[in-house]
Amino acid sequence: MKRYCLALDLKDDASLIAEYEHYHTQVWEEIIASIKGSGIEAMNIYRTGNRLFMIIEVSEDFSFEKKAADDAANVKVQEWERLMWKFQQPIPWAKENEKWILLEEIFSLQK
Repeated sequence: MKRYCLALDLKDDASLIAEYEHYHTQVWEEIIASIKGSGIEAMNIYRTGNRLFMIIEVSEDFSFEKKAADDAANVKVQEWERLMWKFQQPIPWAKENEKWILLEEIFSLQK
């Protein structure tokens, strides 16, 4: 199993952040199915201020490219992504059209 960590910012507005967190207490079934179907075996999202960190553990056959293609073809995932973008904003160094940014591991006590 492989682990990836990603970051994204929320708009710095307390009511939007609260609404975003509320949506994540009741994530749509189709979104959960899409996540699991892509090979993501575990996912956690953490927040500090308006910065989000997502940690995913994936199966050996997981691919970001395949997940992106599958998501682009999934109407319900696209609906969810449009809704979430109401609350999200790219981190300052994100490229155009980038949302979640892959973090580079710089230290591990396990190695």
